[in-house]
Amino acid sequence: MKNLTNENLKSIAKEKVNALLKSDFSSFDNICILPGFCDVHVHLREPGFSYKETIESGTKASARGGYTAICSMPNLNPVPDSVENLAVQQKLIDENAVISVYPYASITKGQFGKELSDMEELSSKVIAFSDDGKGVQDEEMIKKAMIKAKELNKILVCHCEDNSLLFNGYIHDGEYAKTHNHRGICSKSEWGQIERDLKLVEEIGCDYHVCHISTKESVQLIRDAKKKGLKVTCETAPHYLILDDSDLKEDGFYKMNPPLRSEEDKKALIEGIIDGTIDMIATDHAPHSTPEKSKGLEKSAFGIVGIETAFPLLYTYLVKKNIISLEKLVELLSINPAKRFNIDLSKDYSVWDLDKEYKIDPKDFLSKGKATPFIGYKVQGENLLTVKDGNIVYKK
Repeated sequence: MKNLTNENLKSIAKEKVNALLKSDFSSFDNICILPGFCDVHVHLREPGFSYKETIESGTKASARGGYTAICSMPNLNPVPDSVENLAVQQKLIDENAVISVYPYASITKGQFGKELSDMEELSSKVIAFSDDGKGVQDEEMIKKAMIKAKELNKILVCHCEDNSLLFNGYIHDGEYAKTHNHRGICSKSEWGQIERDLKLVEEIGCDYHVCHISTKESVQLIRDAKKKGLKVTCETAPHYLILDDSDLKEDGFYKMNPPLRSEEDKKALIEGIIDGTIDMIATDHAPHSTPEKSKGLEKSAFGIVGIETAFPLLYTYLVKKNIISLEKLVELLSINPAKRFNIDLSKDYSVWDLDKEYKIDPKDFLSKGKATPFIGYKVQGENLLTVKDGNIVYKK
């Protein structure tokens, strides 16, 4: 990744970008070609919940965000816990996706945590295994999954959440919950299960990846695991790096799982991306219908959209504030996830106007989901073009 003011890219870029955009960019000072982004945590909702999102709308939204490869989570209907069920999703991907979509299979049948999915039969057809949306509660079950994943040389991608510690909570168990009389979700419901799993990873030696970490304890546990040489990686999401529970409002657009944590947690996450403890940033793009997100903090569905706003938000609030470099952001969004999940992005790129300022407006989204806590936020960075395998998949 290099800015187009560098002479070794400038002449090539002028010809390529002008030809593709059919526009004359006489000045390239603020135009940047970036590698295609890779999001390992996306909910496409199809099959089963196409009123929330479809593979077509979700991949078009991804392309607009600069993404050329995404991994689709398995909380679908039917759940991809068998080759037959996976085939339903794969057919829709083959027919409708405008970028590369790599499906996960579930860890357990129906994501019920009681019996392993058909992991051996599914192994060659999926990117990895995950029960995202649910933590595997039974320690013996996750141990069996780790043993099987190691045997198959596949990554186990875990949503870590201890149901016994939730107490019907729906936002972080912090100051906002206390002062506004809301039921909170404690941090240990996340880090406690990570701690459990990491002990098993040390024993078994499997490849393990933690979804959407949000607490300072999670960061430290993973930092310590890496120092031991365990095959462990993790992700966080843009909203955990930019917002905390002091930003909450009485609006379902601020409700996600894990919830927005404390300012202290946010600072620990930022330190984690700076020192390499956190390997990548994934969006956890989780679209819902407007009615599902219009019931306030308590009753709205968990989840927000984010794949169209991830780069502009992170560029504006991390890079422009000199918290991380643009090169580091590209590592987190593209290079690291692609390397970890063995995804080829070599022919993919996007073209950005890094000085373009605008306000985030969900009316502009290509996603069917419109719920974002960043409505009205002023950002810099507009995608002009996304190219996948030499083909234009998004053009402004």
